[in-house]
Amino acid sequence: MTALVQAGRRQEAIRRLVLPIGVLLCVAGMVLLTATQAHGATLPSHGPVAPATPAAPTAPATPAAGSGSGGPTVSINGINGTPASTIVTLLGVTLLAVAPGLLIMVSSFTKVFVVLSMARNALGLQSIPPNQVLAGLSLFLTLFIMGPTIGHINTDAIQPYLSGHIGFGPAVQAAEAPLKTFLGAHTRQADVALITRAAGRANPANMAAVPLTTLIPAFVISELRSAFIIGFVIYIPFLVIDLVVSAGLMSLGMMMLPPVMVSLPFKILLFVLVDGWGLIIQSLVASYR
Repeated sequence: MTALVQAGRRQEAIRRLVLPIGVLLCVAGMVLLTATQAHGATLPSHGPVAPATPAAPTAPATPAAGSGSGGPTVSINGINGTPASTIVTLLGVTLLAVAPGLLIMVSSFTKVFVVLSMARNALGLQSIPPNQVLAGLSLFLTLFIMGPTIGHINTDAIQPYLSGHIGFGPAVQAAEAPLKTFLGAHTRQADVALITRAAGRANPANMAAVPLTTLIPAFVISELRSAFIIGFVIYIPFLVIDLVVSAGLMSLGMMMLPPVMVSLPFKILLFVLVDGWGLIIQSLVASYR
């Protein structure tokens, strides 16, 4: 009985071993059969096939007309040729930033303010009128004097640029012409020669050929010279009043009394009687005609 059981177990083990081996052999036969058929279909009977000729490379596409070199481009103009609003805003902010320097260096503001300040000092008044009043009066007198020049710059440069008729470069050149005309008309040739020699440049043929880098400092020097001449003329009558009052106080033996306290009312009276502010402003405006 035990022998029969053992024999059954051996047969069962043999069947378990034979079945996987048979399945493996069947799979291997199918793989070999498929590879043989594929190899037979790939290789023709008349021999190997020559390799195909490689295709020529394709030429790069030609950029369209008006596209430039094909690199990135930045346009500062709008659709209709007018400058973009962002560019106009940027130029406006830049102009406001440099406006104080332009007001002092390329306008009549410096001369007017210096003359008015010297007139106040000649009267003996250190803070009346205050600096804000003198600066405001000088500013509006400058706008009055520079009105024709500003109008030419607006007509010849700003409006054509905003309308898209000219570019930024031509607009700057158009704005330089009336400005150089104003500066050249009120700048001494001796001051231009001084700045030209200091820069080591050749003498220009005429005032129109002088660059702005030379013309602007020469203009400021001429303006200061004219302002001091006008201030000297203003000081003379008030100096005479101080001398007369001082001599009178000395003759009366009132040496302890400050002459300024006595002469100040006479200075103010004289300045009001001759309409001093009107004469000064009229002289300043007439000097730019």
